[in-house]
Amino acid sequence: MKQVKTKILVLIFAIVTSAAFGQVAEKKGLTIEGAREVITAAVSEAKKLNAPGGVIAVVDEGGNLMALERLDGTFAAGANISVGKARTAALFKRPTKAFEEIIRNGRTPMVALNDFTPLQGGVPIEVEGEIVGAVGVSGASSAQQDEDLAIAGANALKTNITVSSAVTYLDSAQVKAAFAKGMPLLEVGAYKIHASHRDGNGMAEVHVRDTDIIYVLEGSAKFITGGTVIDGKTTAENEIRGASIQGGEERKLVPGDVIVVPNGIPHWFKEVKAPFNYYVVKVVQ
Repeated sequence: MKQVKTKILVLIFAIVTSAAFGQVAEKKGLTIEGAREVITAAVSEAKKLNAPGGVIAVVDEGGNLMALERLDGTFAAGANISVGKARTAALFKRPTKAFEEIIRNGRTPMVALNDFTPLQGGVPIEVEGEIVGAVGVSGASSAQQDEDLAIAGANALKTNITVSSAVTYLDSAQVKAAFAKGMPLLEVGAYKIHASHRDGNGMAEVHVRDTDIIYVLEGSAKFITGGTVIDGKTTAENEIRGASIQGGEERKLVPGDVIVVPNGIPHWFKEVKAPFNYYVVKVVQ
């Protein structure tokens, strides 16, 4: 079976003990070469965007600095800020932009947290659904450009994943348990398969990068696509949620229906007849 390129990731084994028994867990870790590839990709993006400067920092999943590069013309404090952004994204497993927005909306006590840099420009590095570290950028032309460079760096490892020839098999018991809770069945770099379950109306959603391919198994719902999201807010990286949708096209989904929602299109489940179960294949753009 082909594996993720060894120059990027190395498998390390963590022993987890309990009072009754021990377990061995397989875990991915970021190598120095992987960290350098992240920086190379971010520097390349900076040149493409004609960024006036910037410092790129890469940390492991524990927030420990692995690699750093300072571009010409960057202010002196950029190094410390970029490390802080990367560390915050790694330890909290979320882009730092989310925390900047939370604090801007009034939750100011968060600034008292130790080793916490809630400034846009820190992005977790994720490989096959697992956080292996983070990249932080400071000193580009704007906060948005800081994040753009960080995203380019974080995505570098995803593009270096080889296609696996392994077959994934999920038996009926696993699938049934997933639908009972509404949870992912499989998540890899290029796509995700979710066993989705709803008992009532959902929130309006916009996936910036994911195209949803939906196949209905049980129940029914009215499904709105297009239109304008009401009270839309960014709730996670590349994910927007809102209370409802104004306008749009309405369809009734029943068992056997398939609908494809391209990335960037608002959509909303309403008038759900429970239990409403459906598969979603998410193709990452």
